[in-house]
Amino acid sequence: MGKYQLDNKGKMAVTKFHEKKKPAQFDKKQQLEKIRAAYLKKKQEKTDE
Repeated sequence: MGKYQLDNKGKMAVTKFHEKKKPAQFDKKQQLEKIRAAYLKKKQEKTDE
């Protein structure tokens, strides 16, 4: 056991703090769709010229 022990109230406070600080969940499918849309848009603009 560590030197500093947390009770349930302290543990809840720590988890709440880390949830706030945690970056948004990375969604790979959404990111790929975004990249694909940008690519298709660029390709469309190139063919229009």
